[in-house]
Amino acid sequence: MRYRYVSILRGFLNVISSCSFSISLAPDKHNLSVSRLRKLNHWRSPNFHAFLPIASSIPALLGDMLAGAIAAPPVTWIANPAGTELEMSMMDWLAKMLQLPQEFLFSSGGKGGGCIQASADDAILVAILSARAKVIQLFKDMTKGQVLDKLIAYTSEEAHSSVEKAAQLALVQIRCLETDEKFALRGTTLAAAVREDRKQGLIPFFVCATVGTTSTCAIDNISELGLVCEAEDLWLHIDAVYAGTACICPEYRHWINGVEYSTTFSVNPHKWLHINPPCSAFWVKDRDLITEPLDVDAMYLRDRSTNGGVRMPEFRDIAMAKEFEALVLADPRFEIVGNVVSGLVCFRLKGDNALNKKLLAMIDKSRRICITPSISRGIFYLRFCISVCTTESRDVVFAWEVIRHEADVLLSS
Repeated sequence: MRYRYVSILRGFLNVISSCSFSISLAPDKHNLSVSRLRKLNHWRSPNFHAFLPIASSIPALLGDMLAGAIAAPPVTWIANPAGTELEMSMMDWLAKMLQLPQEFLFSSGGKGGGCIQASADDAILVAILSARAKVIQLFKDMTKGQVLDKLIAYTSEEAHSSVEKAAQLALVQIRCLETDEKFALRGTTLAAAVREDRKQGLIPFFVCATVGTTSTCAIDNISELGLVCEAEDLWLHIDAVYAGTACICPEYRHWINGVEYSTTFSVNPHKWLHINPPCSAFWVKDRDLITEPLDVDAMYLRDRSTNGGVRMPEFRDIAMAKEFEALVLADPRFEIVGNVVSGLVCFRLKGDNALNKKLLAMIDKSRRICITPSISRGIFYLRFCISVCTTESRDVVFAWEVIRHEADVLLSS
């Protein structure tokens, strides 16, 4: 079995732009040819172990087809009453499965609730913009620009780059704080940074904690960070887009212990819950914190009616990741980087970064499996992710045989 790893040059599809344009609704056999499909990265292959999982399923595909056929986006209740209320109910269902605090539920009778965002990046941006608006209102004796110059946010050095991008778009400073030996951000580190910045005259206002970092799937200590945020009156957003979905299982729910301290929380059902991308679930304890600062009173969006079955995943990914971890640990030439807590295993050959870069290049050249690298604290390592629900134990063994073979060749040369 060979994984079709794409080996092409950028711009290979430019030939399409030279083709004549047609308004025919009939399929274009030229553009849908098998040769073009072969130039895709096959994320659904059981030998694709790169990045993080992307899910799909027949019920989800049917749902997408139905939504596309109806073509009634639920941007407001008046635009699509049934769609809006179904989204609200679904967000409450998922919140209950995750055992989120009642404040996050529409059914609680309070101001909490959730909605579907296009991506975790959008959720983080909405959270930091809302937090910015909230804190600016507190300083009546300063202009908005003066407050903005002093605002500072915090996240882990292992957090996704979207956190830093969100801070850039919000025009605020951000500090990427050092992690512990398990690549997790701790409360003492955050508390020290906040004290230091307050002494410098800055205004700490926002913290983004991660449950399942992209590089190592590290889990920040939410309970410790939450206590600091509560004491310092900081907005805590929890980015649990990958590992958070597994918390519907009781044995993994402890990963988000401390979620009660957060103001906003997000997971990506399209990672592990058989939902087609994009689908990022985003909750807030108080909807007013988001709707008020981001409100635009467009007449065409006003609500005139008022005053104003898929099989659940078994998470076998985690068991198979442990199986792969055992294979790595059984070979004294390799070592594990970080902790294996979900479907991701970070590993490397014992030696320098150059050796591991050569190993990755040889694996890529073999075109039998697909994995990706990362780097933390200057250490280059390889990432093996169980990305597809059809991956079986034999695929894990096959991947390890490929890796071990290429290591044999590398170390013997």
